[in-house]
Amino acid sequence: MAKESQDDATVSSRSDGSDNSEVKLKKQLGLFNGVTIIIGIIIGSGIFVSPKGVLMESGSVGASLMVWAFCGVTSLVGALCYAELGTSILKSGADYAYIFEAFGPFVAFLFLWVALVVILPTGNTIISLTFSNYMLQPFFSDCEAPDTAVRILAAVCLCLLTFVNCASVKWAARVQDVFTVTKVIALIIIIIAGMVQLGKGSTASFENAFEGSSTEPGKYALAFYSGFFSYAGWNYLNFVTEEIKNPHKNLPRAIWISMPLVTIIYVLANIAYFAVLSPAEMLASNAVAVTFADRVLGVMSWVMPLFVACSTFGSLNGCIFASSRLFFVGARNGHLPDVLALINVKYFTPAPALVFSCMLSLIMLCTSDVYLLINYMTFIEALTVTMSVAGLLYLRYTRPDMERPIKVNLAIPITFLIMCGFLLVMPLFQNATECLIGLGVMATGIPVYLIGVAWKKKPKSFTEFVERFTIRVQKIFAAVKEEGKEA
Repeated sequence: MAKESQDDATVSSRSDGSDNSEVKLKKQLGLFNGVTIIIGIIIGSGIFVSPKGVLMESGSVGASLMVWAFCGVTSLVGALCYAELGTSILKSGADYAYIFEAFGPFVAFLFLWVALVVILPTGNTIISLTFSNYMLQPFFSDCEAPDTAVRILAAVCLCLLTFVNCASVKWAARVQDVFTVTKVIALIIIIIAGMVQLGKGSTASFENAFEGSSTEPGKYALAFYSGFFSYAGWNYLNFVTEEIKNPHKNLPRAIWISMPLVTIIYVLANIAYFAVLSPAEMLASNAVAVTFADRVLGVMSWVMPLFVACSTFGSLNGCIFASSRLFFVGARNGHLPDVLALINVKYFTPAPALVFSCMLSLIMLCTSDVYLLINYMTFIEALTVTMSVAGLLYLRYTRPDMERPIKVNLAIPITFLIMCGFLLVMPLFQNATECLIGLGVMATGIPVYLIGVAWKKKPKSFTEFVERFTIRVQKIFAAVKEEGKEA
């Protein structure tokens, strides 16, 4: 029955002889879409809400601005490494695909497992909660919004964006484009307002800009750590490599456009904040952009919470888009159930993987420990990037003749690998317990791999149950395996 449904879908899809002749994810993302995915995911709520971690640790205005710029350059270096990986390994899935290629299925599965059970669902849940809080803020200006209302709105947001992503890749890309432009406009408003204040002589924060700068290397390490993770998301376009038009050109171009632009915006936004707020006021504020707007925009200050909500909405859309592709690729490689590798025959979207991702986030929405969980995974996220870049160097050694349309200077990945090593060592001294818990969560994937992936001769009753379940999901989602392969 599954075979018949797939054959029918394949014949139907081929009847017009068009480019959409096969049931697979289509190349629908152009250069602008790539730029908005990178910028849209990097710029979430952080630059609006709490860009104070860098200032707190560096100790002065001048030092904090230098750290912001340095973190942007460091992120660009990392992104260039991913440009080589993404153009030489033309597979979606980003880190998982690169670790799989370099170090094999077992190591790749462990990183996929952590992303599956904690990193991606908790990340999406936290972004949806942030969106919900800022959307409800104008209605509860004198108190905090009820927790139930916040969680319900967050759930609605997750379901709405999942529906959009299931219905059309172009719809999802359009949502990403619109909300990325919106958040950039919001930051331009902040930057212009700040420059106006500077023009009026509001320069108190910049007098003796380096006064009070920390002299402890450890403090700068923490400042760098905080700033670097504010640029997190520069590798997310690599999750959808297979859907980018002409990825050899558009993937690196999107990186070259996005990363310098984000760095400039971050530095100028911080300068604008300092033009209006003193360092002490910034450190005391729970939402810097809102405090800034109250001071500068007057009666129009209500627009800033709305802009922050739009920013998080766009980030969530990008994260849902990317995370579903990771689950899709994992299932296609046999590391997750086959149902997650199915594609809707009408819309050519990985609908089961999208719905599965949404369900995981909704489950996380029901727990009160979601923020605690993501803290445990910071170390693992840094380890994932480290392994990917180490994989680049390993493949340079083991497969020197591998086709590499982009081949960065060897000093670039080596330099970035040293920086990643620093990002791994720092938490071990600061929060060793959280690091060990993160590694413990990763270790739980070992028995799952041995039973679910390595064990091939499973009981017949189990395989028949899985087959029946897969057929049921195929019918519900009108979906088949990529290129009509049997699910």
